[in-house]
Amino acid sequence: MIGQHITELDTPSLCIDLAIMEANLNSMMSYLKEHGKNWRPHVKCHKLPVIAQMQLDAGAIGVTSAKSSEAEVFIENGIPDVLIANMIIGEQKLQRIAKLCSIGDPVVACDHFVQAEALSDVCRQNGVKCRVLLEVDLGMQRVGIRPGPDAQQLARGVDKLPGVELVGIMGYEGHLLTETDEEKKQKQIFTVLSFLEELRDVMLAEGICCDIVSAGGTGSYQITAKHPAVTELQAGGGIFADRFYLERCGVKGLTPSLTLVASVVSRPSLERAVLDVGRKSVHPDIHPPTVPSMVNGKALSDAEVTQLSAEHMTLKLGPESQNLIVGDKVIVSPGYSDHTSVLHNEFVGLRDDRVECIWPIAARGKLK
Repeated sequence: MIGQHITELDTPSLCIDLAIMEANLNSMMSYLKEHGKNWRPHVKCHKLPVIAQMQLDAGAIGVTSAKSSEAEVFIENGIPDVLIANMIIGEQKLQRIAKLCSIGDPVVACDHFVQAEALSDVCRQNGVKCRVLLEVDLGMQRVGIRPGPDAQQLARGVDKLPGVELVGIMGYEGHLLTETDEEKKQKQIFTVLSFLEELRDVMLAEGICCDIVSAGGTGSYQITAKHPAVTELQAGGGIFADRFYLERCGVKGLTPSLTLVASVVSRPSLERAVLDVGRKSVHPDIHPPTVPSMVNGKALSDAEVTQLSAEHMTLKLGPESQNLIVGDKVIVSPGYSDHTSVLHNEFVGLRDDRVECIWPIAARGKLK
């Protein structure tokens, strides 16, 4: 496939425009440097060590993963500093963390003393030490210790445990990403980030390490980076610049780089076309996919996605799109890459519409 033109690709193919992704990556890194923040991008959108290495080469200090098995892929492929932004429970997972501590330098999030104590025991048994962050609930009502006295008490307890090293705190302002009023959004985000700032100040006053204050998703990174207490951001999806981030979160200065190449397989009527991509190829939750153009660049401005079944996408065609014929290849723009990348085995890297690389998605299916 190397050297093939986009028009020659079998479909569906999940493609990255490498030049656009690189521009997004460099734009994010420059923005964070400008605001004096470190970058520890989440890998859930790409799950690929080669892209993580590109982020490190640009200036990132490490990466963020969701699961211990996912972190394992990155550490074993030369990315030593991985924040596992999740609670680790269970002997198998804890033993995996201990192994990773012997070959890398992971950081594990916790929000309960039981989690930290279990990690402490396994690390002591294996003769290793693991860094820990306390996760604080900033309003997501998902995971995280309650801010205030509960979080302060947890910090005091975890700080005394052997085998683990408390190095900071984290939180996620994800419930505020889609606020449309920019001024209100910044005020709300700064308000919840003050919970982290307060905890940091208490920890430092008591001699407890809080070198790291980690927060920030792609949908909020341009605001979160301005908060003085935050030391690093986990925003990762901006390299693909999903339409969810651009259209619903108001992120500026990035361009979508992830697409699917699909084929028209049926034209049941003048106003309807069917493509060979469905829910098994592009996930509609969070934000629906769109069909911006054909592979030759011709706009499909009045083509609307009306239905997704397992293997098919149905389009309602306006007058400007009704010349589509069976066999035409169409660009599909995923609304949210995190839920789409995991449906595929590989990325096709394109430069100037020609295949430059094929990247198997190494951490796909790493859910443990």
